[in-house]
Amino acid sequence: MPSSAAYLPDPLGPDFEQLYLPQPDDYEGAVRATLVRHRQHPATTRAVLHVHGFNDYFFQHELAAEYAAHGLRFYALDLRKYGRSLLPHQRPNNVRQLSEYFSDLEAALAQLRAEGSSEVVLSGHSTGGLIVSIYAAQFQPAAVVALVLNSPFLELHQSWAMRHLAVPVVTRLGARWPNLPLPGTLPDVYGQTLHQSFRGEWNYNLAWKPNQVFSLNAGWLRAIRHGHAQVRRGLGIRQPVLVLHSARTAGGGPWREEFQEADIVLNVAHIRALAPQLGTRVTTTALPGALHDVFLSRPTVRVEAYRVLFAWLAEVLT
Repeated sequence: MPSSAAYLPDPLGPDFEQLYLPQPDDYEGAVRATLVRHRQHPATTRAVLHVHGFNDYFFQHELAAEYAAHGLRFYALDLRKYGRSLLPHQRPNNVRQLSEYFSDLEAALAQLRAEGSSEVVLSGHSTGGLIVSIYAAQFQPAAVVALVLNSPFLELHQSWAMRHLAVPVVTRLGARWPNLPLPGTLPDVYGQTLHQSFRGEWNYNLAWKPNQVFSLNAGWLRAIRHGHAQVRRGLGIRQPVLVLHSARTAGGGPWREEFQEADIVLNVAHIRALAPQLGTRVTTTALPGALHDVFLSRPTVRVEAYRVLFAWLAEVLT
């Protein structure tokens, strides 16, 4: 059901406002999601609902402005235990199955319907792309007319041995001991390419999106791997799907300038190979010079990404 609470001012500034969406308690206690609304509302019944990736939250004000300029109402969802939705008693990003997020999506879509949006484009970046794809496939929500996936997380960026030998062991352990910490830490180089305090152009809350990402556990890995297995079997999404990703992957070792022009989080070959498994109407576009989040790339790359996105939407929403 839609929330009866009022929107509140949002940290992104006067162009945005937020609405808490309380959810049933889980194994950590109280839970909420947060809907963020761009205040420029075109006179239309079409909207986009954007879902962020792992170790992330919504801060892409330019993305919202572009959608509004092209005639779509813009909303974003901070999932439970991320960003605006993170509560003091919760472990960031902690989840045991991806279906936990489905009630967050249901609540957000109900709110959009209550506000007059009858046609919704589901947008997802990285892990958000995986989540919205599985949700759309399982529930086939009538309001969802298209999906836009920005570098969706369809496979681990690990060696064959890690993915097929070590990871399955940890995944099985996650069923019994979901809070078992995963060894090691992920590199902080990607954050350096983004934040203006380092080598990027963007300003965002480093407490909600730290360069050294939040720790992971076996329960999270198990949830992700089950999602990946669903993709490999084929999701059968009926709506048209646009998949955007960088033209190449880079990574490893100390900082190099090429990290500003490639995906250093995921292997784009995995995205290309697995995108057809999403559905029967999938369009995949590689963007030279793009980062993992293509809409945070250098300005010339973003211009091309927006051109591709809105040309595709104009075609599929006619």
